[in-house]
Amino acid sequence: MEVYYTFCFLAAISVLLGFLNQYVLRAQTTIAITAGALGLSLVVILLGKLDLVELRDWADQLLPLLNLQDLLLKGMLGFLLFAGSLHIDLLELRNQKLEITLLAVVGTLISTFAVGVLLYWFLQFVGMPVAFVYCLLFGALISPTDPIAVLAIIKSLKAPEQIAIQVEGESLFNDGFGLVIFTVIFAVAFQGGQPTLPAVAELFAVEVLGGVALGLAIGGLFHWLICSTDDHSLELLLTLVIPTAGFSLSNVLGVSGALAMVVSGIIIGNFTREQGFSRVSQHELDNFWSTTEDFMNGLLFLLVGLFLITINLRAFDYLLIAAAIVIVLLARTLAVTVPFTFLKIHRRYHPYSERILIWGGLRGGLALALAMSIPAGHITIQDQDLRHLWVVMTYGVVLFSIVVQGSTIAPLIRRSRDIAEPERAGAAPE
Repeated sequence: MEVYYTFCFLAAISVLLGFLNQYVLRAQTTIAITAGALGLSLVVILLGKLDLVELRDWADQLLPLLNLQDLLLKGMLGFLLFAGSLHIDLLELRNQKLEITLLAVVGTLISTFAVGVLLYWFLQFVGMPVAFVYCLLFGALISPTDPIAVLAIIKSLKAPEQIAIQVEGESLFNDGFGLVIFTVIFAVAFQGGQPTLPAVAELFAVEVLGGVALGLAIGGLFHWLICSTDDHSLELLLTLVIPTAGFSLSNVLGVSGALAMVVSGIIIGNFTREQGFSRVSQHELDNFWSTTEDFMNGLLFLLVGLFLITINLRAFDYLLIAAAIVIVLLARTLAVTVPFTFLKIHRRYHPYSERILIWGGLRGGLALALAMSIPAGHITIQDQDLRHLWVVMTYGVVLFSIVVQGSTIAPLIRRSRDIAEPERAGAAPE
């Protein structure tokens, strides 16, 4: 019961921070909860250093008890991706399938290698040589934009539809492809695997194609089940089975649960919503999953903020964090501008598309969970554990992207909305 009690108390704190935010910060809820949790972490650390109240040991036991890595990757991720994909317009997704594919696949590859090369060069420059494969591993875990962080902020700011679909579509699909890249590099780095074309193709087929196929099967099955009943409560309960049993099944089968939830969510949100739900039920569906999404987001980003307590930062770590932030931003710029250089040859885009995609490429709990999956004590560089270094840099990038990028992207989106209005009236170019 200790885990359950801990979960309940943390959930209460996240809701309380969200409540206080509307009177104090009045910021986007995700940013406010992360900032509030970060503030709590700093207070705990300060009280410990002043020998007033020693909460560090308690906190060190608290967060591992919840196991953030498994809680997110094997639990909450299914709920958040399913809830996010319910609101994706399939028609708009089809209209921008080339853009989303290039950003999710080509962009992720470009970012992975750009981060790997720049980080390898930087560490060599500061006298901390790290094998290139481990630098690539960091590139793989930090390159996919976190759909949880992105959707939470972009939705609340109501970005123009074209840009919103690009950002949301990329973030929902690039994590599946990014996980494949991470898995391949992880096998090479720690399991002695060989990145041969047949091995990569098999892994891609199992993870990506298997996830999509399972998502189609789950979505089709529950579409039929929901359309076969008029019981409003049962309809909602059936949707709840998808991110619980459906996501668990994907983990058991070894396919991408993230892609399975995205595909099934798109099916339920676009087809079942119109054919299986009445107008009243549609309203209940939206309210139920919006509330669930807000609750899960609040808890997740509270945990992200509190994670600072478990990290023992050294002086050199601050330099690594600063370098990682700059490197990731440079790589993100390449990952967006290179695909758009070719895309703009055949189509015109909103003037703010690239800027919002670059600055809105947020990282969140997903990157942190992947960094925590690196085995501790396996590789040591100058008496420093590789896992510690990668977790520290990941945490710095995650905090920067949520708190700084997330809180400063609003002016960009507001300006983009000002331009988007005359475009719909035909007074400005697309």
